[in-house]
Amino acid sequence: MKFDASSVVPLYQQIADQFIAGILSGAFPEQAQIPSTTEVAKTYAINPATVLKGMNVLVDLGLIEKRRGIGMFVVPGAQERIKAKRKHDFYAERIGELVAAAKALDISKAELIVAVEEGYAQ
Repeated sequence: MKFDASSVVPLYQQIADQFIAGILSGAFPEQAQIPSTTEVAKTYAINPATVLKGMNVLVDLGLIEKRRGIGMFVVPGAQERIKAKRKHDFYAERIGELVAAAKALDISKAELIVAVEEGYAQ
């Protein structure tokens, strides 16, 4: 994990993003325990309250759960939730931009579909 204190992205969000990337990549498999708040704070010299805030983002997103006295664990289905959210964001952001740009260039729907199919064939 890498954190940049000078980034415009708050540290707690960087922590959440790093754990999300780890869940998505399989580095933190579903039902596995993740490093504790204290462990992350000590390893990366980050305030424990900041680490906890980042982990609470993951709890709020339903990606990890706290088990009293044991630690925090990746919930079943977390990886799929992340993928579903990213797909939704992709469609909402990029497809709209792609279609608008294609229309501005007078690229027909059929031409755009052919181009996408060719892109997949490569």
